[in-house]
Amino acid sequence: MIRKFLAVFLVFNLTACAELQQVVSQLPQSGTIGNTEIASGLRQALDLGIDKQVTKLTQTDGFFKNDLVKILLPEELTKVDKALRDIGLSNLADEGLKVLNRAAEDAVKESTPIFIDAVKSITFDDAKNILLGDNDAATQFLTSKTQDALYAKFNPVIKNSFSKVGADEIWTNLINKYNSIPFTNNVNPDLTDYVTGEALKGVFTMIAVEEKDIRTKVSSRTTDLLQKVFALQD
Repeated sequence: MIRKFLAVFLVFNLTACAELQQVVSQLPQSGTIGNTEIASGLRQALDLGIDKQVTKLTQTDGFFKNDLVKILLPEELTKVDKALRDIGLSNLADEGLKVLNRAAEDAVKESTPIFIDAVKSITFDDAKNILLGDNDAATQFLTSKTQDALYAKFNPVIKNSFSKVGADEIWTNLINKYNSIPFTNNVNPDLTDYVTGEALKGVFTMIAVEEKDIRTKVSSRTTDLLQKVFALQD
């Protein structure tokens, strides 16, 4: 009797595993939703993240008043910021940080065409991997497709913004002097490169926020297509 039970149990488990694997591998073809709709749903989710979250960053204080992405001095130089505040020069310290954040806000305005091209390029295979991936799988995909192009687009905009106020020269002199101090960790003296990198992090951080909401909150799936597609990953 026990042997029969074990045999039945084994057959049941093997059958269940096989069926589960089949469901996962054939997920895009299952149910009433097709391959094209799944790819379109992922494109729509990314478009929503770009339109809703990235657009916020292009507004005045889009970076500066958003704690998730606000650009600060490198960790090694936070004592410079603190020293200014300690002697009553908080306004000066804030203005210095605003220069960094304003440049990022200007640069992000250049990102939309690059994102649109990347989103259009999503294939069905891409969509399936994204749908079954981590909570930031779509953001990771977009990062891999756009990071280099965005850096090339952001960098000159930020450089031009800094040149107008002489921030690039001030930063270079400050950092070079700091780097000459014995036993300190060298900091990148290229202000443009630093802020470009921070701006990119900010952009992808906000896209990831929207992606996570769509994946985990049904209320954030604001179209029928989003509801159908992301119900598959639920």
